[in-house]
Amino acid sequence: QVQPVESGGGLVQAGGSLRLSCAASGSAFRLYTMGWYRRAPGKERELVASLTSGGGTNYADSVKERFTISRDNAKNTVYLQMNSLKPEDTAVYYCNTLPLAFYYWGQGTQVTVSS
Repeated sequence: QVQPVESGGGLVQAGGSLRLSCAASGSAFRLYTMGWYRRAPGKERELVASLTSGGGTNYADSVKERFTISRDNAKNTVYLQMNSLKPEDTAVYYCNTLPLAFYYWGQGTQVTVSS
């Protein structure tokens, strides 16, 4: 069973940017719709962005116009470019397939945005 590895998180000031990466093994990666999820302290995990195998994207209203999801199938990697970060973006960020989570959940990568 595949467990993705997320990276790229860190501490950033409000208004700053980060680029997250998620690497997953397996030849089926290119066929999956991939999503970035986040879990803020005391809250449920939520889907923030998704990207189909055909390139279609969808974003949560809270991140539209600020976040961009992309993928490199040759590297089995999905990215999340996060701009104009806000303190409310503070969370642990994960990637997985959707609509069903075929992968084990990884450790995630912590994003902390200071005001």
